[in-house]
Amino acid sequence: MDNNNQNQEGQQLQIDLSPEIAKGVYTNFQIISHSSSEFVLDFATLLPGVPKATVTSRVIIAPEHALRLLAALQDNVVRYEKEFGKIDRHDPNQEPRTIAPFGNGGVDA
Repeated sequence: MDNNNQNQEGQQLQIDLSPEIAKGVYTNFQIISHSSSEFVLDFATLLPGVPKATVTSRVIIAPEHALRLLAALQDNVVRYEKEFGKIDRHDPNQEPRTIAPFGNGGVDA
């Protein structure tokens, strides 16, 4: 390992989190679509009795970062289930819904 790698590993990333962003956004419905160059993650709120979901946040990421997000989510779900127990999916036979504004919505035919 050279000195440059040692210096990079010793540094910590500083993250600025404004009070407005720190509040977070509640979401209970997610829509994921993609093109050849990006993934679009729409986070929405779906209220009971209302046939329309409201998108509260949209995140656009590169395919490489989509893989990193997938790995991070998998790791965190495993750790969560070790600490709190298995997550109840309520209806394990329900297939994910796909809404694809472009691309094929991540569903392979």
